[in-house]
Amino acid sequence: MIKPIWWKEGKVYILDQTKLPHKKEVIECTNYRKVKLCIQRMSIRGAPAIGIASAMGLALGAMSITARTREEFFKKLQAIADQFLHTRPTGANLFWAIDRVLGLARKNRDKSLAQIRHIIEKESINMLKEDVKLNKRIGKNGLKLINKPVNILTHCNTGSLATGGYGTALGVIRAAHSRGRIKKVFVDETRPALQGARLTTWELLHDKIPSVLVTDNMAGHLMQKGIVDCVIVGADRVAANGDVVNKIGTYTLAVLAKHHRVPFYVAAPSATVDMSINKGEDIVIEERAPKEVLEFQRRRIAPKNVAVLNPAFDLTPHELVTAIITDRGVIRRPDEKEMVRFFELGD
Repeated sequence: MIKPIWWKEGKVYILDQTKLPHKKEVIECTNYRKVKLCIQRMSIRGAPAIGIASAMGLALGAMSITARTREEFFKKLQAIADQFLHTRPTGANLFWAIDRVLGLARKNRDKSLAQIRHIIEKESINMLKEDVKLNKRIGKNGLKLINKPVNILTHCNTGSLATGGYGTALGVIRAAHSRGRIKKVFVDETRPALQGARLTTWELLHDKIPSVLVTDNMAGHLMQKGIVDCVIVGADRVAANGDVVNKIGTYTLAVLAKHHRVPFYVAAPSATVDMSINKGEDIVIEERAPKEVLEFQRRRIAPKNVAVLNPAFDLTPHELVTAIITDRGVIRRPDEKEMVRFFELGD
């Protein structure tokens, strides 16, 4: 299994995804600032992976804090946490991970600072192991929807590289492939950072899963020709009414899928669902640097002085989502009523 991040002997190691697929380079992080920079630069990306990285970064930060009192320690710990919370505003997992680690630390504030630091470190490592297990459950639950050999279209990267391992949407594809239910996976290149072209194809080739790389604007053509049986994507945040915010271009696929009567599935862990946000319009959409659109491999591809719009994500209304596949089970035709029943009352 491809490892995007791991903890070893008081350091965090991150596989630099900006160098893939041409070079496997590992970044050694000895302090929280370097982890934070890796998140900002997308050396590590994908909502679940960012959550794990932020937790491990907070653990590194806790190790570096010098404090005479618990009050001083927790004040400095919160300041480090706030820095991570400002790195990438859209994905829910980062906020969930930071809240989880801080909450556990505060529960144990009666212990020594050395013990609290150890608890934070252990929890961040446990989150990585837990994420892999949850992803495999997502994959298994996805088999309820993929019960025969199909051609799948996917967008961005939702595999091991975007998670602790195995993947969300790509986890469903992996599970289906293990049962002989994958004919072919069509992979959107996913402009402007090309996560599909660079990362998803790399993972699929690694696992010997049949795949074809396509440009983002080929999706409608494939559906019109009847080549695509279903679309599976991940999510960065899901609102309480089932609206989905995911990598830019997802909404376009959902509209095309609806028009061509192609099932549109979203795969995401429970931590990506934010029941405190009523609807998708309330989710902050990250706007990234114009440079990502203006350049390709450090070479400018557009005229000077051209204006650029570069939102990293878009909103897909729940009416366009056939089902959301989670570690808890499958939410069919998600809406506010179904989401409340599923996440507040249990599946």
